[in-house]
Amino acid sequence: MPTDPMAVTDSLLAYGCCRLSLMDVDAARSRGHNREVISRIMHRFRQASSKVCIQVGGGIRSSDQAQFFLDHGATWLLVGTILHRSPLVVDQLLGRFSEYLTAAIDVRAGEVQASGWSEFSPLSPEDSARRIREQGFKRILFSDIPESPNSAPDFSTATRISQHGRLPILMGGSIRSQEHVAQATQVNGIQGVMVDCRLVLEAPALLGPQAQPCE
Repeated sequence: MPTDPMAVTDSLLAYGCCRLSLMDVDAARSRGHNREVISRIMHRFRQASSKVCIQVGGGIRSSDQAQFFLDHGATWLLVGTILHRSPLVVDQLLGRFSEYLTAAIDVRAGEVQASGWSEFSPLSPEDSARRIREQGFKRILFSDIPESPNSAPDFSTATRISQHGRLPILMGGSIRSQEHVAQATQVNGIQGVMVDCRLVLEAPALLGPQAQPCE
């Protein structure tokens, strides 16, 4: 299985992938960044098709960083840690980029993770969803962090987030099989799922709707 980012990109393109989520883990943990690699991946996708949707997240904490990714082909920008730590930055980003922003709710064992999956938030998933809607976000990414590799997806929390946030939801983190994808389609409010690229390379059929052109 390829591990080079551009080799993985070429494999996904060969399978017809038109929807992609990129996470700069180093930037999210304040350990540098991978902006140049991410920009190369986005340009490769954009060269292959004009009908692609690309979400980028990880360490987006300023207008300059947000603008960089939009200039290089991002469709949506994901913000997470700053929701808990930097409300003024959130307001600034919403003032300029509200139509592009996705708010992340990372949940493990029913508790919201506030930063890098290492700190808990005092807010419940439901309260987080309500606050995100009130702030003016247009969509939510619910990252369901499994307690173990075989944990079932937490569709119950996804349902509560949908009910209290009343916003379109993407769900990722625990979606590992076609059965999970099928189950997600039955949950009111979930409009899409994210599947780890390593699983897709092992089982391209997991792409499903993600292989459809993005209008």
